[in-house]
Amino acid sequence: MNTTAKPETSFRRIIRIIRQSLNGEEQDYTQGSIPKAVILLAIPMILELSLESIFAVVDMFFVGKLGANAIATVGYTESVITIVYSIAIGLSTAATAIVARRIGEKNREDAAHAGAQSLIIALITTVVVSLAGVIFAEEILILMGASEEVVREGAIFTRIMFSGSLVIILLFVINGIFRGAGDAAMAMKSLWLASLVNIVLCPILIELMGLKGAAIATVIGRSSGVAYQCYHLFKGSGILKFHKIHFKYDASIIRSIFNVGWPATLQFIIASGSWIVLVRLVAETGGTEASAGYQIAIRNVVFFILPAWGLSNAAATLVGQNLGAGQVKRAEESVMLTAKYTAFFMGFVMLLFMFFSTPIIRIFSQDSAIVEFGARSLQIIGTGYIFYGVGMVMTQALNGAGDTKTPTLINFFGFWLFQIPLAYALAIGLEMKTTGAFIAVPVAETAIALVAWYFFKKGKWKEVKV
Repeated sequence: MNTTAKPETSFRRIIRIIRQSLNGEEQDYTQGSIPKAVILLAIPMILELSLESIFAVVDMFFVGKLGANAIATVGYTESVITIVYSIAIGLSTAATAIVARRIGEKNREDAAHAGAQSLIIALITTVVVSLAGVIFAEEILILMGASEEVVREGAIFTRIMFSGSLVIILLFVINGIFRGAGDAAMAMKSLWLASLVNIVLCPILIELMGLKGAAIATVIGRSSGVAYQCYHLFKGSGILKFHKIHFKYDASIIRSIFNVGWPATLQFIIASGSWIVLVRLVAETGGTEASAGYQIAIRNVVFFILPAWGLSNAAATLVGQNLGAGQVKRAEESVMLTAKYTAFFMGFVMLLFMFFSTPIIRIFSQDSAIVEFGARSLQIIGTGYIFYGVGMVMTQALNGAGDTKTPTLINFFGFWLFQIPLAYALAIGLEMKTTGAFIAVPVAETAIALVAWYFFKKGKWKEVKV
């Protein structure tokens, strides 16, 4: 009787890897197959962020039925609240880099301690941001160029969204801790829960309360995700488990998190600040319909770019853990392979946006003016999609190594000294109006991607200590 096991087929191997990634089985990403490591981390990270982007699109679909003022309100608020996201992503980046490095060194206690210290910073930061948004909701909308009607109808939405800043920041930071530990499946599940609750509540509460209901649904959804995260951090049996002692104030760890986190936060504030300026420029040169169309387009851009962000997060985790294990060459090879996968995916999306922009925008609005502006912006912005993806991987790789200052400088020069002046020169100087603002996006993002690639290949990130 022949007892020799049959060789595993490629299809069965792929299914097995997918199951491993979704089950959250503990893996050592500092050895073994690099393609497998990328896939194991990337699948849950892509699914995690894809469902979040699905919610963003679903939210806009239902809000779109309330009219141009509601769409513009959400757009203005989201543009400003990206500052909250920037703080959250900055702290999350620091948590991922430091936790990943400790995990690579096989030191779980220090990894948990670093994660707990990052939560202390998150809680302190949130207080200031939340109060500012709640108190100055009307002024924020006015600053963004909103009409009196939009301010009158939308201030409550803005106020509620800012009051939920705590859950936004905690959701990102805790998922950064999970990613740094290599537990991408747990990060995926928590954001899935938050997004699914959002998707269920959004149409119900919008029907009952109007635009205010959309904000309440978002806050409740994210709160449920944070509750799930905290349960698994304190009571679960994952890679990391927090105890009271881990929250004892540690000045040296706080300093390390701050040193990595503040440039990362500034990095995203610079980028989001540039988007805020563009939102205002579009409003100035095209009015409410242009703003509404642009916001619908941006939601779709976010929907398709977040899977690439998931791949980039995988690169950050692999860089951090492999540097911790002293596997520098493996860290670099992981990033280059991830960039290759990302470029392939983003090339497909670029073609989709270039040839099907109008049907995509029509899903969300039938207003001819909104569709025209939205389709044009989606088509133009979509031309740089391959570079967006590659740039994200290079930037996150540097962040994962703890070199957050280099991407911050790249963003400052690329966005503030190049994209914004170019947008104004085209939109107002050459009188191209909204089209000029749209063109500035892919031009600047392409330049940023090329510069990030250069600095990654230069290799100074290999010497960073965290």
